[in-house]
Amino acid sequence: MIENSKCECGHNNPVGTILCESCGKPLDEETKGKETIVQEMRYEGKARRSQTFQSSPFDMVWNFFSSVKVAIILIIITLIAAGIGTIFPQEKFVPSSDPAAYYEKQYGLWGKWFHIFGFSDMYNSWWFFTMVSLIGISLVVCSLDRVIPLYKALKNQQVRKSVDFLKRQRITAETALTAEEADEKLAKLEQALQSKRYQVKREGNALLAEKGRISRWGPYINHIGLIIFLFGVLLRYVPGWYLDETMWVREGEVKKVPELPYYVKNEGFDITFYDQKNVPKSKQDAGPIAQKYETRAVLYEKEWDTGKLKPVAKGSILVNHPLAYKDLRLVQADFRIGLLDALDLKLVDKESGKALGKFTVDLYDLKPNQVFRVKDKEVVLLDYYPDFALENNRPITKSPDPNKPAFVFEVREKGQAKGERSWVISGQNLDELTKENRYAIDLAGMKMVDSTGLMVRVDKSLNVILFGGVICMIGLVMGFYWHHRRVWALVDDGRLYIGAHTNKNWYSLERELKLTGEFDTLQVKRN
Repeated sequence: MIENSKCECGHNNPVGTILCESCGKPLDEETKGKETIVQEMRYEGKARRSQTFQSSPFDMVWNFFSSVKVAIILIIITLIAAGIGTIFPQEKFVPSSDPAAYYEKQYGLWGKWFHIFGFSDMYNSWWFFTMVSLIGISLVVCSLDRVIPLYKALKNQQVRKSVDFLKRQRITAETALTAEEADEKLAKLEQALQSKRYQVKREGNALLAEKGRISRWGPYINHIGLIIFLFGVLLRYVPGWYLDETMWVREGEVKKVPELPYYVKNEGFDITFYDQKNVPKSKQDAGPIAQKYETRAVLYEKEWDTGKLKPVAKGSILVNHPLAYKDLRLVQADFRIGLLDALDLKLVDKESGKALGKFTVDLYDLKPNQVFRVKDKEVVLLDYYPDFALENNRPITKSPDPNKPAFVFEVREKGQAKGERSWVISGQNLDELTKENRYAIDLAGMKMVDSTGLMVRVDKSLNVILFGGVICMIGLVMGFYWHHRRVWALVDDGRLYIGAHTNKNWYSLERELKLTGEFDTLQVKRN
């Protein structure tokens, strides 16, 4: 730590102090050459920690984050990154199980790099978390570096300041007085300032009037609100604090809620469409328009000891009317009508042309090597492709949804180790691949079902974020609508010296003082 700076008045000031803590005189040569000390009054000329300690590694880190420029740069970088993340859709909105391939196919080289650098899942990326954390650290350090010396300076304000301090204020006045006039003039000034709701302190021939100190804390209350807000955002990265997922539940299906120990059952889905007569002609080509759709749902929780599902909530889920339980919200978001749920297939003897029997394939509940029995025959499922496609002449599935189901079956006699294989795509037997087979598998019927799209939302951090927002607004109001105003008066060597300072709205302060009738000789330095 560097040695302290001693003022002409005898007060020993910490290194980095710009204005003497006792009399207010400038301590460094650059400030001494200035006509006014308005800029130095921001923190009362007090030494900040970043100006005092310089040597240790902790000091270097502290000084780095105490810079407002660093905070602004961090915010700008984060805003630019967030802007880039909006160029293409985020992964959660991409209709593909392979985001990397989707971005490259849809958006070319830009899409490929968009995914590689993590912009496709930006809000869950480590670097976005790091940037938000660094902004929070910068806010904390910047605030502590300034609020502590400001608190000390305002708490220990001196009534008696030097003549040099008063004459360097932006609003000043100076007049000659006799010894008899001095006390009377100070008394009138005290009364006039009190009429303007100033709190006045007087020590002999010196006077200090002050009001609106609360405004000085506005920016720091605002910082506290922003810190709480960012803390709430960071809480969303903690498992269990935030969840925003989408799930599809078919009618009659019981499905686990993603990442939570709950299950939801779709007991029924109802939809009402607008009468086409009441739909504008410009929108009739788009097909039926949903007027109302709702899901009758039951929410279950698995008992840890028995493993059984226990109903904990039940109700109808409509748009803007979610099913709520504790921190969980199930929100109606979408629907799909007439989805394939199951296929009825029949086994046909090609020699006789007769159907030997039927079997039902549940498209959402198929197991490897599942066996279907048709009289004395066994139909074994070897492969299943829910959304069939060919890629490099090899069968693949584009998604887990049964949009174009394809199967590879093996038909064999009961007890037979190996039988004949059949390809069935969308319920149609491929004759060109199975022309030598004795048996064919053909479509006998379809079972359709409606599906509801629910958004699963958990946000325990929302109250923290809202609380931070409220604190931030309080700080903004404090800073914008109150002004910290001070007036010093000193009688010295037969002259009255007056200096006035405010953190904003100088014209208003000048007008207020002149309206009292006791400050006619005020001079305002416009620089």
